[in-house]
Parts: sequence; C-alpha cells; structure tokens
Amino acid sequence: SPIPSHLVFSTSLRCRLPVLLFVFQGVLLLIFVLFTTYDGHTDAASQPSDVDPAGNQLYAFFSLFQDIQLMLLVGLGLLLAFMKGYGVSAVAYNFLLSNFCMQWALIVQGFIYHYHEGKIHLGLYNLLTAEFATVAVLISAGAILGRTTSEWLILSYFQAVDIGGSVTVHVFSCYFGLGASIALYRSGLQTGHPKETPSYISDLLSLVGAIFLWVFWPSFVSVLVHPGDGQHRAVLHTWVALSASVLTTFAISSLLEKKGKVSMGHLQNATLAGGVAIGTVADMAINPGGAFLLGILSSLACILGFKYMTPFLANKLRIQDQCGIHNLHGLPGIIGAVAGIATILPPLQNATVEPVFIGETLGRSASQQALFQAVGLGVSVIISLVGGYLTGLLLKLPFLAQPPDQFCFDDELYFQIQKPLETLSVDQVDEDLQMPLKNKVGLP
Repeated sequence: SPIPSHLVFSTSLRCRLPVLLFVFQGVLLLIFVLFTTYDGHTDAASQPSDVDPAGNQLYAFFSLFQDIQLMLLVGLGLLLAFMKGYGVSAVAYNFLLSNFCMQWALIVQGFIYHYHEGKIHLGLYNLLTAEFATVAVLISAGAILGRTTSEWLILSYFQAVDIGGSVTVHVFSCYFGLGASIALYRSGLQTGHPKETPSYISDLLSLVGAIFLWVFWPSFVSVLVHPGDGQHRAVLHTWVALSASVLTTFAISSLLEKKGKVSMGHLQNATLAGGVAIGTVADMAINPGGAFLLGILSSLACILGFKYMTPFLANKLRIQDQCGIHNLHGLPGIIGAVAGIATILPPLQNATVEPVFIGETLGRSASQQALFQAVGLGVSVIISLVGGYLTGLLLKLPFLAQPPDQFCFDDELYFQIQKPLETLSVDQVDEDLQMPLKNKVGLP
C-alpha cells in the first residue's frame, strides 16, 4: 500500500540530499582545483626520460584496485541486500556512500600524508588507501568521523602490525557501528519488523555478494603489503583461511540448525570470517596451518555469535545489530588481533625466518611489541564505541529525516520502485504502455 503523504514529507530527501551533495561537491571542487596535483608516478615532468614504463605504480596496483572496487560496490552491496524490501536501498546507498567517502578520504588523507610544496599529490596509491577508509564506513553504516585518527594512533604512533585491517578496519568499524546503534535504539523494533526478513531472491543476491567478496578478499588483504614474498604469503594465508571458513560454516551450521539444514545467514557471513581474522598476521611468516586454524575459529565464532550473542545484545544490552557486523567483523577481528599478539611473542616465533613484525626495527623486544599490539586493539575498541555513540546522537536530530518504525527497511520510502506487473490493474497497465508512445509523438 502507498505510504501516506504526511509521512513521506517528514522523511523527504528532496531538499536535504541535493543541498548536502551540491555543497560537498562544491567544496571538494575548490580543494581539487586549488590544492591537488599529480604524484611522481602520474606526472611525466617529474620522471627521467629513460624511465621504464613497466615500473609505474599503475602496473603494480591497478588490478588490485579494481578487485577492491568490485568488493565494495558489487560484493558488499549485494551482501547487504538480504532484506526482501530493502535491496535497492542497500545497493544504492552503498554506491552513494562509497563515492562520498572515497572523495572525502582522498582529501583528508591527502592533507595528512601527501601534502607538500603546497599541494596534495594524488596517484593510484591514494585511491587504494581511500578505499580502505571507505570499507570502515560501509561496514559501520556511516562511520565517517574518527577513521583517520584511529588508524594514525594504531599504525603510526603505536607501530602496531595490522596489514590486512583486522583491527583498524574491521574491529574499529564494527564497534563504531555498535556504538551508534546504542544511541539509535528503537524500542518499537526490539521484537523485530515484518520487513526485516529475507526472501528467496534477496537471500540469493546476498549469497552472490558474499561469493564476490570471498573471491576478491586476498586482493584486499595483500594490496598494501610490500611486493615480493610478503605479498605472496598474504595471498596464500588469506585463501587458506577463507577456504577453511567455508567448510567449517557448512559443517557447524548444519550441526546447529534444525533438521540439519544450512542457514543462509551463516553462509553469507561466516564463510568470510577467515578473511577478517587473517588480516593482522597475513604477511607474517606463520605456518599455513595457523591460517587454517584462524579460518576455523573465526567462522565458528561468527556462527555462535549469530545464534547466541546477537539475541543477547538486542534483549539485554539494547544493541540492535541488523546486519550482524559484530559476528562477521568484531569477533573475527578480535581473534585476528589475538593471533597477532601470539605470533609475535618469543615462544611462537620461527627462528628460521626473517623478522616478521615492525617492532624489530624500533628497538623493541617481542614482548614490548605484543603489548603495543594489545594497546592498539584496546584503543580501537574504545575510540570506536565513543565515536559511534556520539555520531548516533547526532543522527537522532529531527532534520535528518529518520523514518518512522513502521516504514523502516522499506525501499519505497526513498526510491521510485516499479511495481510487479501482476499487482497493477488493467487500466494502469494500459496507461503505462501508452506513455512511451505519447512521449515519442509529442502528445499531451
């Protein structure tokens, strides 16, 4: 049934969205014109005449950049389209947020890391790091504020190892989202919502999205690793962990569900948990068996989280986690962080390989580096929870067009949705068929 006009008006984006995007694009246009230029790999004038084109950064990063683009726009977009009435919104807003956040990250990271001689020097590497910032935003559904600060503290100040983003991307974005969820709690949705359920098609689309993410996850984890044996290990470890997660998910889901049937929610999430957990230790010289074990443990934690922790968070702590980000990103991310600490500790280090953690170049002992890893994890959780809660309070402001409870998870509130043909009357179908002809011949 159509949404009442007085409710549509209260949530209308007709002025809010265009004003926000026009102002944002106008400000960024000025910044791009006044403060950006090419980096050394993009500017021909800064390169010697005999430079080898094959050594350009493009050939090292472009394929990985495209892989991550597919992950963000297709994989994650479809993964979030698991609700039967919210698929268009999930994919479309994922597309909008991706571009919004990448543009913002290019400028913020540019001024912090790539600003010299009065200009931000842009190249393909900037796009890659902006994609990582965007992942955190998409996971936590709008966690724009605070992303750069946390990353700087953990990676630059504490010099913690986290090449694949288990802590700086997954843990941070998860608890940022949960912090916002605490502030945005709705008592009317505590018992669920009629449209907060999947259909056959939405489940299938979400599973396809999960498979897209699964295929390209090794690129995401390894893209920032220095080319060579470290990047090779990162790809190998990530695939091993992901593959172990798939088999574990099918086994545990069938074991826990009634009549031995496999849960689609488990397949859409737990099969990816190994990729989250492996991030911290991906390029370390660990035994492949360690990656296999991480894949098993993380998928197990994800499934148990869906079965027991999600209801506990909703009923006891008033944390509504519709997408289960705590199970896919929070728990496996913490497992990965603990694995990083354990790998660095002296009894578990392999004396036959080269140094595997950054602390050895800073004069730290293994125990000291492990302590900094633990501090980095704690800082990520605390900053993300506080930042997410404050952001959630801002999102409760009336002018931000929050939908009423009865129209949550509804594409029709914000998008023009074509009704299925069988639901239209004969007169409506006849009018729709005649409209293109009228437009073509210029009839009134």
